[in-house]
Amino acid sequence: MGIEESESGIGAERHLEKRGDGPKGVQESSVICGLEIPRGYWRLQGGNMAGTLYLCATPIGNLQDMTPRVVETLRSVDVIAAEDTRNSIKLLNHFDIHTPMTSYHEYNKVEKAKQLVGQLLQGRDIALITDAGTPAISDPGEVLVRMCHENLVHVTSLPGPSACITALSLSGLPTRRFCFEGFLPGEKKERREALEALREETRTMVFYEAPHHLQRTLEELLECLGDRRVTLCRELTKKFETVTLTTLGQALADCEREVPRGEYVLVVEGKSAQELRQEKIASWEAMTIEEHMEYYGRQGLDSKEAMKRVARDRGVGKREIYAHLHGLEP
Repeated sequence: MGIEESESGIGAERHLEKRGDGPKGVQESSVICGLEIPRGYWRLQGGNMAGTLYLCATPIGNLQDMTPRVVETLRSVDVIAAEDTRNSIKLLNHFDIHTPMTSYHEYNKVEKAKQLVGQLLQGRDIALITDAGTPAISDPGEVLVRMCHENLVHVTSLPGPSACITALSLSGLPTRRFCFEGFLPGEKKERREALEALREETRTMVFYEAPHHLQRTLEELLECLGDRRVTLCRELTKKFETVTLTTLGQALADCEREVPRGEYVLVVEGKSAQELRQEKIASWEAMTIEEHMEYYGRQGLDSKEAMKRVARDRGVGKREIYAHLHGLEP
């Protein structure tokens, strides 16, 4: 078994050796992730058990986005762990891939991950795929990847389609800094806390949403963030792909007028530096200039430095603060 190195870089040639009697004191077998690994099992030179987990990105809508490297890997591994085998069989049939599949999803992610890690430790190669996009991103695959690292199992990623990055690049909003939020929590309290944590976020935010929840999400984003710019990306890479740069308020009005269809990615503008500055100034202006001076005086600043800080906080010149304090205002 094993995958030899090819031009597409799928794996490394394996040199397996059979374990002999080994040093004294070595147990006849060990139990890892609930599976008994016999002492005489095959291992890689250097002492590491064989097996690699391949994270294979699959198309998010257009089958032509499938990379040759992923196709070759899916044909070569021992088993494919798929989010939904009923959906994935269509993909495998299209590319004439006949590798056995097993299900790995949100509801079996812990116990099944233990089983898969056990198989990897026994020398099997496994590919992980989702229904669409890159595994382990807003996906139960993160559990399997973590367990692999904890058990020193080699993990590699075969990059490809990602709805988050595709939408971000199409959005027309700032892309230098962004945060990916995926689907907001369904539980009411967790959802409210997640939104509150984003109230002061200055980075561009990326969300996933299903059509039947879109109106609710737009309402909550509008209430929490204000009427920010948002780009709604629908059915990315598919025939009826749409990308609309608008505002949260207008998007909500459109949603109320026409029933949403298709899967959405929402790219939402972060809070601007100017907006943050204005809010800070407003908070200082809630106190009098004398109270503001006292605030810095209690921190040990002399009157000259305190006056400079007060002027900066309020966005005015130091002379204006001096004039107010000395009754020189007209």
